[in-house]
Amino acid sequence: MKRPALFERVARGAGLLPVAVFTIASVQGAVSSRLEIVRYQAARTGYQAAAQSATSVEDQVPAPAGVDFTLWSEGRIRSYQDSRAEEGCRPQALALLEIPRLGLTVPVLEGTDELTLDRGVGHIEGTALPGECDNVGIAGHRDGFFRVLKDVTEGDTIALVTLWGTMRYTVEDMRIVEPEEIQVLDPTSAPVLTLVTCYPFYYVGNAPARYVVRARLTSEGQ
Repeated sequence: MKRPALFERVARGAGLLPVAVFTIASVQGAVSSRLEIVRYQAARTGYQAAAQSATSVEDQVPAPAGVDFTLWSEGRIRSYQDSRAEEGCRPQALALLEIPRLGLTVPVLEGTDELTLDRGVGHIEGTALPGECDNVGIAGHRDGFFRVLKDVTEGDTIALVTLWGTMRYTVEDMRIVEPEEIQVLDPTSAPVLTLVTCYPFYYVGNAPARYVVRARLTSEGQ
């Protein structure tokens, strides 16, 4: 089980960067996530040709809205550049995570290592997979894709789009927990979605707490 390690390492501290480096990271981040989204949508609709030409149709998918890159750390920038260098080894997304009110669309990849969380958000090992009727755990960086979680409110809709259909969840609560409080990822009797990031969102350095968004499944379909 890698849950404790996740809570210890997700979203290490971030600092302000030179404008030039920040601009490069922003462009690379948007392109990287668009490529993942294009590939996933192509797989979902069965159009393999579209997946093979993803690099030429990346502009068909808008960059995720609401993503704030202003506090990306220098180490995160290097990881981003490394992820671009490994483009050919990029894994297929498990799902797309969408928060319509906040304009977020981001690929859900397997794992929570730094490289994965630079590319998108990560499925937490040991929790249910997207589409399963249990507790689906997903982690993201507080200074990256999951920065928008600071604006999530009760009643918001979160969608997980998989190859088999779309699960829509309704946010029930948000809580701040200690890193060792990994019981938020325990199996549940009802299908739920648990989003985890570090907290405070604008903390400079290693964030001391975790911000958890819990949502319950309310509908599913195509």
